[in-house]
Amino acid sequence: MLADEVCDCHVLVIGSGGAGVRAAIEASKHGATVLISKTIVGKGGCTPMAEGGYNAVLQEGDACGIHFEDTLKGGAYLNNPELVNHLVRESPLRMGDLVKWGAVFDVTEADELAQRPFGGQRFPRTCYAGDRTGHEMMVTLVERLDSTDVTTLQEYTVIDLLKDKDGKAVIGAMALDEKGDLVLLKADSTILATGGGAKIYDISTNSASGTGDGFAMGYRAGAELIDMEMVQFHPTGAVYPYDARGRLVTEAVRGEGGILKNVKGERFMKNYDPARMELSTRDVVARAIATEILQGRGTPHGGVYLDVTHLPREQIETRLPVMLEQFLRFGVDIRTTPMEVAPTAHHVMGGLRITPHGQTTLPGLFACGEVAGGVHGANRLGGNALADTQVFGKRAGEAAGKAGKRKKTVDRDQVGAQLGRLAGFCAGNTNPALVKRDLQLAMWQGAGIFRTAGDLEETLATATQLAAVHLQAVSDRNLAECCIVQNMCCTASLVCRSALLRPESRGAHVRTDITQAHDAEHSPFGHTFISQSREGIEPREVQP
Repeated sequence: MLADEVCDCHVLVIGSGGAGVRAAIEASKHGATVLISKTIVGKGGCTPMAEGGYNAVLQEGDACGIHFEDTLKGGAYLNNPELVNHLVRESPLRMGDLVKWGAVFDVTEADELAQRPFGGQRFPRTCYAGDRTGHEMMVTLVERLDSTDVTTLQEYTVIDLLKDKDGKAVIGAMALDEKGDLVLLKADSTILATGGGAKIYDISTNSASGTGDGFAMGYRAGAELIDMEMVQFHPTGAVYPYDARGRLVTEAVRGEGGILKNVKGERFMKNYDPARMELSTRDVVARAIATEILQGRGTPHGGVYLDVTHLPREQIETRLPVMLEQFLRFGVDIRTTPMEVAPTAHHVMGGLRITPHGQTTLPGLFACGEVAGGVHGANRLGGNALADTQVFGKRAGEAAGKAGKRKKTVDRDQVGAQLGRLAGFCAGNTNPALVKRDLQLAMWQGAGIFRTAGDLEETLATATQLAAVHLQAVSDRNLAECCIVQNMCCTASLVCRSALLRPESRGAHVRTDITQAHDAEHSPFGHTFISQSREGIEPREVQP
């Protein structure tokens, strides 16, 4: 079960989405770099699925300071201001890199990058390539990656981080190859770019790889995570057919002028945010839609209507081609018939605590992209995630590449424990698919948009119970599935534990069992934090 090969490099990047590929490109300038992916590089993860766009201050009149303020307000003032400052100031530069490398974005008649309005932003600053922006970015990034000397390992599943003999620093990772054999990968610096974990919920926009692996591996290794309770539910996911539930209906639909209506035909956002209407922040729109459905004003399929039938056909066909094609497959022509949508689990705002250079609380371990916390606070603005991948992918890759050599003595007891874990799966008795299904249903019901302490405690108990089930791998090729399901159980428990730590409603975290006098700007609470050695919630100084 232990493969003979041992990979030894300067920088190991785990994950092949936008953040991981950008980090590998940067790290390769400083030494031997290996990029490992449990999917095909450029094909898995959420970046190629991202439709809406990339936020960058480019227009006259807009300013980084305004983008900064919009991001803090949208994040319910839980963001790390230093990280936000780097995001807004460097995202135009990273957009410049993409264009220079050949990315094709929509342009205006003046041959300038076109920008559309997105929720919670005072200027149209979201650059786009129709409604396939992430795909265009990934094609460009992979082509650039191919011009470097980065070694790629595809369809390898990283199952845990390697610690040095003293247990203080990360020196790489352990992975399963396509045959299910254990491979050791040693590195001076390791970058987690594993994406998010919204697949812990029953209805999600995430690809199959969004299983929270990085959160779980970082936690087990001893890293500290922050704000794991902050899970964004995208307001608009498809509600039918059954197999398409949760599939993303991009915010670009509302950015282009889409209107939300309940079953009575009422444009209900006037009751929740009359100033911004459909372009309010995602947390507000998601709660509004959920409320309409819960109060009996939902559509026959359990959603609300998202209507673009009033828009010119050419605008829909050129600006929203993926949405048009997607719904035509469902038997709905959005040019003549409203879509039916409902909230869907989308993005984890929390994650590993990082410095502006992507350094986690563990020596030798860096993080970037959705697995890292602090950038987006309690609610992410649409368009900030793709910018995040490029800004902090570059920063983490550069910092990891410039880091010094490290003594990489492998702790054989750690390897032995991992082999024992895998052997246990071969002797297990429960199909991991059943555990995954039970976990997703429990999280959807008890840790969703609206939460109570009782529901969270019950859901945490379920996640803890499922984590202890003896999973069965019917062959060595199924070992990775068992490891992934354990990661999902761990990530779910981190979400529930963190949600219980925050005694307030804020951003994406709504506690219906708590009455509070303060608003987000004047909250006395800062980040929740959780690790194997401590957990709690930080106090926050409130300006009078």
